[in-house]
Amino acid sequence: MAISFATAGGKGLLGALLATVVVIAFFGAGQLALARFGRNNPQMLMASAMLVYTTQILVIGVLLAVAKHLTFFDHKVFGISLLALVVIWMGFQVRGWLKAKTFYVEPDGKPKSGRQP
Repeated sequence: MAISFATAGGKGLLGALLATVVVIAFFGAGQLALARFGRNNPQMLMASAMLVYTTQILVIGVLLAVAKHLTFFDHKVFGISLLALVVIWMGFQVRGWLKAKTFYVEPDGKPKSGRQP
């Protein structure tokens, strides 16, 4: 936001601020939706993730198409900030996934059903 303010003034700052709000709102809502889908039906988590991500990108595209007619913020700064924040968000999601310790077998070796092989 500081770089946006320094390069494009108040309109640039407003564009960067709007991009930040959009990314946090859209991708935060997507994260909550995926958490809910994952709890209810873990087998459909990948399909749900692809649907949520595609929907987010489409809605952001529509938002950009609508926002090009608005004049109270700098469109170039808004677009660059939006792109940078989406890449940062996705990078942190990948980092979180790589750092997560998700067991694919039971750590104690006992099956949940109580049956022994």
